Amino acid sequence: MPSEILNQAWRTIVPERGARFGPLPPLMLLLTVVTGFVDAFSYLALGHVFVANMTGNVVFSGFAVAGAPGFSLAASLAALAAFAVGALGGGRIARIHNTHRGRHFSTSILIETAVILAAYLVAQLGPEPDKNAAIRYVLIALLGIGMGVQNAAARSLAVPDLTTTVLTLTITGTSADSKLAGGPGGKPGRRLLSVAAMFLGGLIGATAILHGHAPLSLLCAAILLLTATSVAWRTRTSEADWTRP
Repeated sequence: MPSEILNQAWRTIVPERGARFGPLPPLMLLLTVVTGFVDAFSYLALGHVFVANMTGNVVFSGFAVAGAPGFSLAASLAALAAFAVGALGGGRIARIHNTHRGRHFSTSILIETAVILAAYLVAQLGPEPDKNAAIRYVLIALLGIGMGVQNAAARSLAVPDLTTTVLTLTITGTSADSKLAGGPGGKPGRRLLSVAAMFLGGLIGATAILHGHAPLSLLCAAILLLTATSVAWRTRTSEADWTRP
């Protein structure tokens, strides 16, 4: 069993030649780490708000309406709206490139990279967001749009167990599909790797923020996105089987 889990994790990082989803699994894994970095920044540096986890923002909105301290209804609604705009754009990209996964992914990630880089520059060069409301909302908007595009791409490409932003179903599947639960076993190696990827991004991002280097979390996210974009861009002319939905 441990060897099977390790093999599943390895084949997520290094797919076999001719694999059904080509290079997408390791790229999606990179995006999962990005989510950890970005949500660490939004929650710890922008107040109690997420830009990738929209379930959290809906709950936070309820907290704010109830009068719980430390929560902002305006910030949560801004994140929800920005994410929706990003997802809308991501949906348009999916339909324009619905015959080629490589073009779909590379276009989506290029846009996300540009938005996250812009957010990094605002965070690095502008006033601290906790001292300037305008900067705070600009960052929420940019990051929300970027994560909306990412989530739309992940949803459309539908690489199993690599949603990049939502781990609830991933963790549920790990337990519910396990042989202990009488299930087929699923792919716990890939699922656990996805959880570890987001944990790693959150851990490093939070460490940077807590030591006074908040923009570094966004810089790390941008570097990973640039890496993913450079790899994905080479697939735009590929005619491999995995590129066809």
